Amino acid sequence: MAAAPRAAEARPESSDLAGAYAHCARMARARYENFSVVSWLTPPRFRRDLEAVYAFCRATDDLGDEADGDRLALLDEWEAQLNLAYSGEPAHPVMIALQDVVRRAEIPPEPFRKLIQANRIDQGTGRFATYADLLRYCDHSANPVGRMVLHVLGAASEENGRLSDSTCTALQLANFWQDVARDYRIGRVYLPQEDLRAFGCAEERIAGGAADEAFRALMRFEVDRAAALFAEGAPLANQLRGRAKLAVALFSKGGMRVLDAIREQNYDTLSKRPVVTRPRKAWLALGAALRMAARRPL
Repeated sequence: MAAAPRAAEARPESSDLAGAYAHCARMARARYENFSVVSWLTPPRFRRDLEAVYAFCRATDDLGDEADGDRLALLDEWEAQLNLAYSGEPAHPVMIALQDVVRRAEIPPEPFRKLIQANRIDQGTGRFATYADLLRYCDHSANPVGRMVLHVLGAASEENGRLSDSTCTALQLANFWQDVARDYRIGRVYLPQEDLRAFGCAEERIAGGAADEAFRALMRFEVDRAAALFAEGAPLANQLRGRAKLAVALFSKGGMRVLDAIREQNYDTLSKRPVVTRPRKAWLALGAALRMAARRPL
């Protein structure tokens, strides 16, 4: 599939713009996450733009998760800065850099607004009545990031967006199922309430930290759902090239490996958090690179 055309090249940098990008780079390098979009796999020509996108995502999540004071008001102020990035002169360094990125990569405002809205949702009960409600949350909290990245890579299209949504939702679900116990301690239960009832799992069982047969059956059900979404999104890597292709393939492999780790613990995510070890991550990266090289025409 042909890549979407990129917008015109950036205007000459001012010292403020250079400083804004440097600020975003520091934010990206100061935090480690399993599936950070800014890594050694990032194509160098896209790295600075992705650092700006990452900085926006990180700052938004920090407002929703860690900020003191009225978080809803702070998120409203943040959205006002986002609006200025599209139609004015933002003051925050993240938004100054982001304004430059969205103009060149032609990123619409909706993904950024959705992520802010996800953090508003986070100020609620931390519960989701149905699986459909949880998917709507993922559509605001995870899927927008994939859409942003596709625009930066010049690979935004309706089909790629659909595949990206499946992959991003699967990644978020894998993270939720990995962190059931930890999320409960901070007041969040991402297991849909309808599923807890269907499998006879009261929240008190999560609090107790002991996985019984009902909980294991529920987790098996949720893990299978996430695995199906990974399968739906798998063709996305074949629509990309080079390091971008490798990065997307590795993100999916890493997420599926999290699901494997849950299976290996017999679906007990309460007594021990399933993890993917560093050596295993290295093998995943090497395997993905070798497969990509094997498919490359001579």
